[in-house]
Amino acid sequence: MSVSDLSSRTVLVTGATSGIGYQTARLLAERGATVLVHGRTAEEALAATDRLVTLAGIDAGRLRSFGADFTRLEEVERLAHAVLAAHPRIDVLVNNAGMAAPERHTVTADGNEIAFQVNFLAHYLLTHLLEPALTGGTGGRVVNVSSSLHRTGSIQWNDPNRIRRYSRLAAYAQSQLALTVFAADPRVTAVSVHPGACATSLLPLYAHEGVEPAEGAAHVVRLCDPATEIVNGAYYDREHRVAPAQVATEERTVKRLTKLADLLVGQNA
Repeated sequence: MSVSDLSSRTVLVTGATSGIGYQTARLLAERGATVLVHGRTAEEALAATDRLVTLAGIDAGRLRSFGADFTRLEEVERLAHAVLAAHPRIDVLVNNAGMAAPERHTVTADGNEIAFQVNFLAHYLLTHLLEPALTGGTGGRVVNVSSSLHRTGSIQWNDPNRIRRYSRLAAYAQSQLALTVFAADPRVTAVSVHPGACATSLLPLYAHEGVEPAEGAAHVVRLCDPATEIVNGAYYDREHRVAPAQVATEERTVKRLTKLADLLVGQNA
């Protein structure tokens, strides 16, 4: 497969300080893209860009670092405003930041179950705050790094925070299903991708052994390339486009999730 030059592209990668996100940032920058590297703190993001320069030989001029803790929605808002101020046009947003749901039921200061907020709600809010930058040019797109475990999930519409009945696997699967459903939102062109079982902190959810994060990242980067044609709402298992869980493309579910997410992140749009 020929590798196209991405020097005219600006890409924001969330959760880019380790694992698939870090390798995605590296591969994009190696192909010439300007990469906005997001980390949980400004210090972690800056350390990641330093590693990309010193260890991977990336041109520092291609990297920008941004910090925001996704357990605090006000920090997500600040991140969006900082990105927009510096980059009024963004070609790709890679919604990659993620966490395993903890053993004990945990709620953020915003009142949301922590995995649902970090894995989905923060990305929902960020995507829509960045919508003017993503839709202002041609070919702007969103790539949601989802999971095959979305197929085991269900969205508890009346109890999305799973207060009544909590299971860490069910909470994680719910967050991944929501992220996959979100790709079908018509407001931006988006796809979701399961990058495979990779040797990251999330591996125990999937298997005992996984491929190197760079291998998973290559599937993400392919979808960032304008040469890769995408259909809004499409779901990929690594390089193959496959049907997601049936509920993920139902218009009623997309609308219902939008209404729920707007309520939980305090957006009245």
